[in-house]
Amino acid sequence: MEETKASIRGYGIPPWNFKGRYIFALCRAIYQFHLVKSQVARALIPKDFRLVEAFGYTLGGFFLANYDDSPAGAFDELVVIAGLVWNPPTSCAWASKVLVNSNEACLHGRTEVGLPSHVARFTKLTANKEQQASRFNRFLNKFGVCSTMPDPKVFLETQVAELDASASTEEIFNINLLSSLPQENSKKAWLGPHIKMSLPSFSGRTQYHSSLLKYSCQMESRVRIVHPLLVSTPSHTADLQTQQPAVEDQNSSSVNQANRNSLSLTVMLSKPILALEFSCLTMNVETPLVISE
Repeated sequence: MEETKASIRGYGIPPWNFKGRYIFALCRAIYQFHLVKSQVARALIPKDFRLVEAFGYTLGGFFLANYDDSPAGAFDELVVIAGLVWNPPTSCAWASKVLVNSNEACLHGRTEVGLPSHVARFTKLTANKEQQASRFNRFLNKFGVCSTMPDPKVFLETQVAELDASASTEEIFNINLLSSLPQENSKKAWLGPHIKMSLPSFSGRTQYHSSLLKYSCQMESRVRIVHPLLVSTPSHTADLQTQQPAVEDQNSSSVNQANRNSLSLTVMLSKPILALEFSCLTMNVETPLVISE
């Protein structure tokens, strides 16, 4: 495949810089890995790519971040990762849905980076300690995690609701994310080692950017393993959780928006295997490259 630089507007000359500080875990990024069924991921990923899979599953999940500073100012972001695709000699992530609470960030993601970006409302609530602790521990017990980790005492619930006046209720994407927070006396909690890493990704093939793009995020951060976030759907989208979306004989170009939302919810609700917390985060997004065959 041949690669050429994409046109640049809006944010100015790349790399685009994003920063997040660690303040009692309220300004942080979480990358959570899930086991996603291959047939679900294939329906969300262009047929141009070969899926990285084993035993009927690929590695997907989500990236949840709060940026204190960016070309679009401060904003929140939830990126649903459908799975991994081959990009020899390594692999790249494919985002099936991106939700941000910034109109400027949404427009930039759509037109410049080829992302399926949508504007959403992020509501953050401090959860009831005892009630949510019991709920959180029941969730962790399913995966044999709770017995090896200390019981968290403080929780943050993040409600993410897509804002789209033109869509019907069934098409709106809603998700609740419950995460544990350090206690008030844990300011000096260990944040993990400082690392530098590159996260390559593919994008494009959307109504706003028909070309395939490849871009890379250069990150510097403190990183540590944390409790997986508990993912659930609000009551009015519960039907999407229980219904099995149609995935046979489909690829990302033929999946309608309602089914794409349902499939992305399936990714979010799939089995978590690892959650990483990034704090003191600095991220540079490099110039997207247009890929032509």
